[in-house]
Amino acid sequence: MTPVLRSLLTLANRSFDTASGLCLLLAVFAVANAGQMPGGIEDFFSARLTVKNFLILSLFLAIWNTAFRVNGLHGPASRQKFGQQTSRIIRAATIGTVPLLLFPLTSRSGAFSASLVMMFWVLAIVVEVIGRSLISLTARGLSRSLSGAVKLVIVGSGPRAMRLLQQIETEDLFHYHVLGFFDQPGSHEIAPHIQRRMLGGLEDLERYLARNVVDLVVVTLPMRSCYAAIHDAIGACEHVGVEVQYPSDVFALARAKAMYDPSADIAAVRLTHVVEDYRLLVKRVLDILGATCGLVVLAPLLLVCAAVIRLDSPGPVFFSQWRYGFNRRQFRMYKLRTMVVDAEAQQESLEHRNEVGGPVFKIRQDPRITRVGRFLRKSSLDELPQLFNVLIGDMSLVGPRPISVRDVTRFTETSLMRRFSVKPGLTCLWQVNGRSNTTFERWIELDLEYIDSWSLGLDLAILVKTVPAVLRGSGAA
Repeated sequence: MTPVLRSLLTLANRSFDTASGLCLLLAVFAVANAGQMPGGIEDFFSARLTVKNFLILSLFLAIWNTAFRVNGLHGPASRQKFGQQTSRIIRAATIGTVPLLLFPLTSRSGAFSASLVMMFWVLAIVVEVIGRSLISLTARGLSRSLSGAVKLVIVGSGPRAMRLLQQIETEDLFHYHVLGFFDQPGSHEIAPHIQRRMLGGLEDLERYLARNVVDLVVVTLPMRSCYAAIHDAIGACEHVGVEVQYPSDVFALARAKAMYDPSADIAAVRLTHVVEDYRLLVKRVLDILGATCGLVVLAPLLLVCAAVIRLDSPGPVFFSQWRYGFNRRQFRMYKLRTMVVDAEAQQESLEHRNEVGGPVFKIRQDPRITRVGRFLRKSSLDELPQLFNVLIGDMSLVGPRPISVRDVTRFTETSLMRRFSVKPGLTCLWQVNGRSNTTFERWIELDLEYIDSWSLGLDLAILVKTVPAVLRGSGAA
């Protein structure tokens, strides 16, 4: 489940708790007392909403929500067994119903009795169980359709690794795809079904992470005997920018009990390298709004550019190329065509003229660029079709620029892969700090600086600075 969807599910559970408690309380009041009011339901509300009842109601809502939160029911609980979740709901509803006993104790008319409090308690449990089950099922469906399979690597091949594999294969966690295992060779006897899926020793982990799409690494090695190996494995994940987890039972405890977040799919401690909270949801909303508005407003300009490109040279209007995106997944990035049709085929013969250090390829006076293409690049108009990439979620408005497959295959340091731990963007710190006038080393340094210091304010600042940078055309090539 993605961090954004996890935040949405948490918000849905909190909102549902408040709404169900309040609506059920008002419904019980209305059913029990509406017949006693000659004016009907209007008289009921006007008579019952006193200052005293308002204070009791406020106390009820505060304790009600707190009871569900402390029982671990405000987070996404899709992986809890039905019996466990029902038990938590009963406990939370019991605690949350206690303040309602103040109504019959302080009411002179006796219109709201202890039997109504019991009725509320029973109905609340039924509604919460049904409602939360529906919310969890919806969230699980969205997680599978939006996120796809989570590609997972397990470090270790002992009992913990086998239990984790069994959990994934038997508890309906089919959105996790176990790529294989890494462990120290010869350290212990390995079960045949694990041995067949071994990917290498611990020394091979970092190289594998740099060359393959991996969303998550779970370390299952025993802490006491493999501390150094665990340290190295976590360091490799941090170097490449891959999320790493270790199970909550990684320590051999005699008396103490490990506490963990029961809402997680796999009960583990997470070590992330990037921000994961509600701000990602805000960022995605801004991406959708910005891309939609941009495509609508700039549609006439895109049509003009398309017509000019077709008149200037033979070939399609749009150019697409495979680029590396979030978590090293490849996607097709779209641009307005600025070069001749066989430009990629000609690149090998022009490699000796490369003017940029590092694995990237740039020529200021590239003979493959068309007359119109030179203007489109100078004005950055060729980048406008990437708003489609932003809209469908492959890119963001702000983020490290996507790099071509050709360039990534020439990376010599695995630490460069950390720039793929966030979505690529239309603009970034590199775009507003010289663009092609910047060295490759400085480019990567700015990308990692963006990842480490990311905030919504930084995104807005970069967007504001992008406008004058594009108008000046500084560093465009």
